Amino acid sequence: MRLPEFAGTSTFRSALAIFGALAACTVLIFGIVLWQTSAYLTANIDRLISEVARLAAADEPLRQGARVEDHLRADPRRVKLGGLFDSAGKRLAGNVESVPPELHVDAGAQTTSLTRIDGFGRQTQSARTVAQRLADGRILIIGRKLDEVNEIFEIVWTVAALGLFAALCVGLAAAAWLNIRSQRRIEEVNRRIQLIVAGELKQRLPTTGNNDPFDRLALLVNGMLDDVESLIQNLVSVGDDIAHDLRTPLTRVRIGLERARANARSLSELQPAVDQAIAGIDHAVSIVTALLRIREIEQTRRLVGFDDVKVAELLREVGDLYEPFAEDKRLALTVKADVELSVRGDRDLLFEAVANLVDNAVKFTPQGGRIELRLGRQGESGVVRVSDTGPGVGEGERELIVQRFYRSDRSRHTKGLGLGLSLVAAIVKLHGFRLSIAPAPGFVAEIAFQPTEP
Repeated sequence: MRLPEFAGTSTFRSALAIFGALAACTVLIFGIVLWQTSAYLTANIDRLISEVARLAAADEPLRQGARVEDHLRADPRRVKLGGLFDSAGKRLAGNVESVPPELHVDAGAQTTSLTRIDGFGRQTQSARTVAQRLADGRILIIGRKLDEVNEIFEIVWTVAALGLFAALCVGLAAAAWLNIRSQRRIEEVNRRIQLIVAGELKQRLPTTGNNDPFDRLALLVNGMLDDVESLIQNLVSVGDDIAHDLRTPLTRVRIGLERARANARSLSELQPAVDQAIAGIDHAVSIVTALLRIREIEQTRRLVGFDDVKVAELLREVGDLYEPFAEDKRLALTVKADVELSVRGDRDLLFEAVANLVDNAVKFTPQGGRIELRLGRQGESGVVRVSDTGPGVGEGERELIVQRFYRSDRSRHTKGLGLGLSLVAAIVKLHGFRLSIAPAPGFVAEIAFQPTEP
């Protein structure tokens, strides 16, 4: 007969192995209990027959036979054995037919076979026996059947066997149920994975909410799928944005060159069209260069360059770099970096991130405005804060402006690639810092980081 499919699975075999181990432990425990119970009952029987033999031996010789008979008379279960024999082995009293040849006299309690004779006939029984030689040479035998111990053994083993059988049935049912349950979950996971492979990126692995290992694994995979979906959507969006942003300058270059070829009658008339073409190509190259730079940073290729960086010194250098640009635009640029903090990171990348923020502030702040570059603390964290008095961004744009090619309303008429804040976000993510756009007048960007110990 062919076994069910689940009977050959590792889950089912493991469940049976566990049941087998538990059954072996149960049998061992029952064995120890029986051994201790047998020893206890045997010790009690030995004390009882030894005490009866002692009292009978201490009685007057003429009353010893009567005492043995009195002891045997109150025996509804026919478990008592006893006999009084003369020195030649002739029975004088009791229900034991003869002195067994293997019985050791005056040797304490022992297990032997005694032949019982009474109104029910003749019967050989196994019994714990005490044999004692009296002062006049006669032999006194007091015994008790071991059937009680044997009956207890049979009862306990019967209960154990029934319990193990019931446990086996429950174990088999539990193993089958667990295996079927696991198989259903695996089949559902396979179905979802096939849908994901087919392109349905919204699908996720099923969870039960029990926080079992399978659930924790599914949650990890679902988190990975969230990231994959987000990356693919970003790739699609970035691809569209790249195509759109590159098509415009390249189209202008092509149209300009076509017009120059058709209308220019000399090299001097062709020169302006060539200059415009070069500028358009430079713009396209700058877009590709910025994208490659972001990709390099996001792939953490610069982790080997990490070292201790003094943040206050870095901010002052950025301020010195952009101070002439701010003066040209009649902006007040101030650097407040009185707190000495160090951080673990790539100095060039951190300089580039802060410089991008200050560059944006200089670019978008109207003449006569103010720009502040500040280093401070918030609890145990250090914070670099770049703020300006420009137009700022709306509430709904704070999460969007760090996306590639996104241009807010304040930058529609300002020359740029729309990749500056994306570059800042990539550098911040690489270092494990946190970038946020604070809800304040103007534009306020904050980089929070964990300072290193001095």
